[in-house]
Amino acid sequence: MKLSRPLVLASNSPRRKEIMQNAGYEFTVKVIPTDERFSADMPVEEVPVFLARIKAECFRENLQDEIIICADTVVIIDQENKKSSILNKPDDHSEAKEMLRLLSGRAHRVITGVCVMTAEETVSFADTSHVHFKELSDWEIDYYIERCKPFDKAGAYGVQDFIGMIAIPKIEGSFYTVMGLPIHRVYEALGKYVLRN
Repeated sequence: MKLSRPLVLASNSPRRKEIMQNAGYEFTVKVIPTDERFSADMPVEEVPVFLARIKAECFRENLQDEIIICADTVVIIDQENKKSSILNKPDDHSEAKEMLRLLSGRAHRVITGVCVMTAEETVSFADTSHVHFKELSDWEIDYYIERCKPFDKAGAYGVQDFIGMIAIPKIEGSFYTVMGLPIHRVYEALGKYVLRN
């Protein structure tokens, strides 16, 4: 799919790259290192769009005719009598195991925020999916961590991996939002730039 402007995917995520390729887009990948800190007081639902916009703003100074796409995905666990919290990328095996035990046998939210920026305008949005996990055994968790090493994944899992195949019986919302990019929303946002023959 050709666009009227060069498209830049500002993400090192192999999952986002795969989604964009499978949707037929021609693009280049360029990433500018970004400080991804956010206020502890920020509502968790606002974090992914905030981070996507921060990543996009890094390109503004040198932006010409490109379209920049940035995204950020968070896994949110809603705990009884506690504030909802974000499960970030695990640092090691034990932290990944702790996260997966927390997700086991319950539902959680995955929100992906997206920012589409050109020199003329900035559009940002979020898409939410509810993911249901079955009860996971310690063996399944250990096997998954050893086999897939999910240390670059929010919540310590990839929906397209072994864990998604055997432990996620239901998703309410888009599979691709959970994978890291709500491509149906991106397609809408890029619609006016598509060259139609």
